Amino acid sequence: MSKSILVLGGAHIDRRGRIFGETNAGASNPGAWFEEPGGGGFNAARNLARLGHAVRMISPRGGDVLGEMVAASARNAGVDDRPFVFLDRKTPSYTAIIENDGNLVIALADMELYKLFGPRRLMIRAVRDAFAECDLVLCDANLPTETLAAIAARCADMAKPLAAIAISPAKVVRLSPCLGGISYLFLNQAEAEALSRSRPEDPREWVAQLRTLGLRGGVITRGQRPLVAFSENLTLTLQPPTLPEIADVTGAGDSLAAGVLAALLAGHDLAQAIRNGAAAAAITVQSPYATSENLSPELLQQTLALVPEAEILS
Repeated sequence: MSKSILVLGGAHIDRRGRIFGETNAGASNPGAWFEEPGGGGFNAARNLARLGHAVRMISPRGGDVLGEMVAASARNAGVDDRPFVFLDRKTPSYTAIIENDGNLVIALADMELYKLFGPRRLMIRAVRDAFAECDLVLCDANLPTETLAAIAARCADMAKPLAAIAISPAKVVRLSPCLGGISYLFLNQAEAEALSRSRPEDPREWVAQLRTLGLRGGVITRGQRPLVAFSENLTLTLQPPTLPEIADVTGAGDSLAAGVLAALLAGHDLAQAIRNGAAAAAITVQSPYATSENLSPELLQQTLALVPEAEILS
């Protein structure tokens, strides 16, 4: 059954340079340049729409051709796009250099426009109505700390579940003041280390520390190593499937978040939800894009055959 999801967060332009051969640090490397709409919240929004949900996206955007590219991508994916447009500003961008094997070398985020998405914008009637009409709110840490706190407070007042995407080690700490209001946080190992301020050998120690900080549930990805997922009273692990070829890892975590949330909204337990998330991520990393245009409920179901069962840690 289709659910209504409100997404508040990043919707911008991703630029990726792919190195053709072995990476030669500190020197010019032959490669190719690629540009597409992206952003943690926007990637998840498009994936959720392709999985059959009614998704509304609210995000700041510049009045430029890059903003028009984002709008066109939203339409193509079936996302109800409701941006705050600043005609005299440029649309935010994320620029990354990718090695030949698909792994990230370094990235630069030009995200100053997101600072203009302050808490007062949540008082706009259209935004208030969007909160009232949705079944789930998803935000990402591209937004300012005070805005994320206001989103969490609004969700608590309206008894709406809130999920969040960490985005990066530098940005995930913006979620610290509102962790108690988040039902599920999606983050990778580096982001878990930044948020918990620790580097434990056993990933279960992250879960204990994040629970101490107030977080009720989350999924910690670790590349090709087993991910760790937890709710208030359960901790699970899941080995991502081994794939014959990886085109690009960009957007993998966002698609995993979409797959998990779609399954939870459909009434599945956490063990099945993380399998769905791993399947969605597997579909994405085999595509050269941050979201796969082929993603569908049918393809997701087929890909589940590659994903092992989750194991209980505690």
